[in-house]
Amino acid sequence: MSTPPSPLPSSQSTRPGPADIHDDLIRREAKKATVWLGVASLFALVVLLAQPIMVVLGGIVLAAMIDGGQRLIARIAPWIPRVLRITIVLIGTLAFLIWLVIFAGGEIAAQAAQLPNVIETQLSRLTVWAQSHGISVQDFNLQQIASQILGSVGQITRALGGIFGGFTTAFLILILAIYFVLEPHLYRRGLGWMLPEHSREHWEGTALRMGKALRMLLFGRLLGMAVEGIATWALLAWWGVPMAALLGLLTGLLAFLPNIGAPISGLLMTLVGFSVSNETGLFCLVVYVVVQTVDGNIIVPMVAKRTVDLAPALVLGAQLMFGLLFGILGLMLADPIVAMLKIALERQAERNDARNAERPEPAT
Repeated sequence: MSTPPSPLPSSQSTRPGPADIHDDLIRREAKKATVWLGVASLFALVVLLAQPIMVVLGGIVLAAMIDGGQRLIARIAPWIPRVLRITIVLIGTLAFLIWLVIFAGGEIAAQAAQLPNVIETQLSRLTVWAQSHGISVQDFNLQQIASQILGSVGQITRALGGIFGGFTTAFLILILAIYFVLEPHLYRRGLGWMLPEHSREHWEGTALRMGKALRMLLFGRLLGMAVEGIATWALLAWWGVPMAALLGLLTGLLAFLPNIGAPISGLLMTLVGFSVSNETGLFCLVVYVVVQTVDGNIIVPMVAKRTVDLAPALVLGAQLMFGLLFGILGLMLADPIVAMLKIALERQAERNDARNAERPEPAT
């Protein structure tokens, strides 16, 4: 029978080990190094899990849109249960997409097939005109730029089949959004439970403010999309511009991307107009200016009064970075993500100000 190991001598048990640090300076520096290593590890983990994180954020944003729709119905018919209001929003959205595919899908698909040829023809004419006026285009390949633009437009025209780059991703975002919108308090409390007890009330207020800002921000986006799309289609169809339905649809979808979508839709609209005549091209340019003026001076300020005020350069920079890192999904979610980050920073600043106000002033 083996005997148990004898305990260490008292002198050896009290001897410092390799993990013990007695120097205060070294201990502080070690703590700082640990924090920086933790931040670097967290950043690496975020990069590794970028796609799932963007899917979750997409579910949160879509849930805010659904919640905004059911709240709008609640103002009209408050007696309808919340679950039924959410169902009405989902069924209404699905019915609109089915109508768009059945009644407008054939015409839009035919126009989408003609659009690349029209754009390439117009850019070839523009190249000939530039060369005739002594402008060198050797280092400025317009057709290559056109193919890139049309590639981006092609992704948008396939939005009904998978707006986020694939049916699986869109389905996951939809499922997450339904879970989030059905029981928002459950997930909000769950995240708050992982925080220190003294920070839970602060998190609750921050989450509520984020939700309200997201609803208003996305309401403004959807309103702008509807106004720009319908107005563009109606004016172009009234003038007899070819592919008016497709241009209206693209203008409406691209309106979801502030600062980036509008110039692309305006360029496409103008090129199609000049393919008919100079007068039609100028008319398309006027339509673009008028529609963007109405959206920028009426709709955007109206919504901005009740939501976060984001600087255009900040939004554009975030769109460029998120688009480069995460593709079309990051480009579409850049605006809501920046809005949530700004609210979190504002709430933390308010918390710091409140703490400073509660501190007693030093005696003189």
